[in-house]
Parts: sequence; structure tokens; C-alpha cells
Amino acid sequence: MNGKRILFLGISCLWIVASARAGLVWEKKELELQPALGAPTAVGVFKYENKGDTPIHFKNVKASCGCTTAALAKNDVAPGEKGEITATFTIGERTGLQTKTITVDTDDAQSPTTILTLKADIAQVLDLQPANVFWQAGEESKPKTIFAKAGKGVTVKNVEVTSSSADFTTKVEPGSGAGEFKINVQPKDTSKALNATLTIKPEVTPAKIYSVSARVLPPGPAKP
Repeated sequence: MNGKRILFLGISCLWIVASARAGLVWEKKELELQPALGAPTAVGVFKYENKGDTPIHFKNVKASCGCTTAALAKNDVAPGEKGEITATFTIGERTGLQTKTITVDTDDAQSPTTILTLKADIAQVLDLQPANVFWQAGEESKPKTIFAKAGKGVTVKNVEVTSSSADFTTKVEPGSGAGEFKINVQPKDTSKALNATLTIKPEVTPAKIYSVSARVLPPGPAKP
């Protein structure tokens, strides 16, 4: 009987100690977002709770880069209190999977530093291969092709292409599959250096504009 009582008291003490040591507990330390096409930002909310028996003070909250901000509602969290950190990632021209981290420093004795991870999968509207086309001086003036393909989950029914210079002509043809196009580019002359910027506008909402370059390289020095 005494042995069982001692065992019970020991377990109770361990539970009390563990409870006292429990501090800041995060609902999730990693968030995965899929912002809508054309969205300017991706926003994630990291929720926490102070499950300890003493207040916790936030010393510092720092994002891994200038494109991400982290907003903390208050610096001190009482026992049993809940709160959150709002992370805002500015997308800009970025595409594909973006991973940003936020370092949180507190006076929590059990876990003074916590790394929060925000992942944002940014849809690629149009993939262009190659990104630029060029001809050597004196090369035969044949068309070269830029292959355009709509990104995953993106519907593109048409592509408009314009050249900044009349020295290059462009023609868009359907590709081998849905959302695929062939952009044929041709210089009128390759005997001299030429440059043009091709503006590519896929038919999507919100509007998205891409720029690629077309060049005829200047003639090299004459061989002896």
C-alpha cells in the first residue's frame, strides 16, 4: 500500500513539475500557403499559448529577409493567455516555392528561441524557354522559337507578343498541348547588330507582362 502511495505521489510530483515547466506552446511552427494568382502578399498567422505559470516576455521577433514582416500584438503574455504573430510575405515577381523564417526570442526558460517557418507556393503564370534568343552576325536569318507554357493550375487561352523594334517580327502559334504556345522570332537582317525587347502578355486576370530580349550580335574582329 505504501509503495503504491509513494509511486502515486512521485507521478503526481512529476506531473506538477512538468506543468510548471510548460511555457510557450505553438499551435503550428510551420505554415504552408498557396496564395491566389496575382495576390500581392501571402499572410500566415502563428498562434501560441502560455501554458506555464509565469508571464513570458517577447524580446525580439525577426524575419529572415526584407520581403517578410512579422507583427506581434503584445510583448508580454500572462499565464493561460493566447496570442499570435502575423507574418506577411511580399510576393513581388517571385514564383515557385518560397521559404521564409521568423526567429522569436523570449525569456521562456524552456525554449528561449523558436524558429517559425512560412512556406508560400507562388503560381507561375507563364514559363518561357529560352528566356532570350540571339543570332550570330551573318547567321542565316531563320526564325527561332520561344516555348511558352502556362503554369500549374493556370489557364492561358492566348498570348500577345509585340516587339520594340521593327527589325524583328514575331508570330504566335499553338503548342503541343493546352496552355502551350510557340513564339517564333525572326530578324530582318543579320549583317549588323540589332536589339529588341519582346513584350509577352498572356491572357490572364490579373494581367501579367513578361519581357525577353532578341539580339543579333555585332560582327567580331576580322581574322588575319
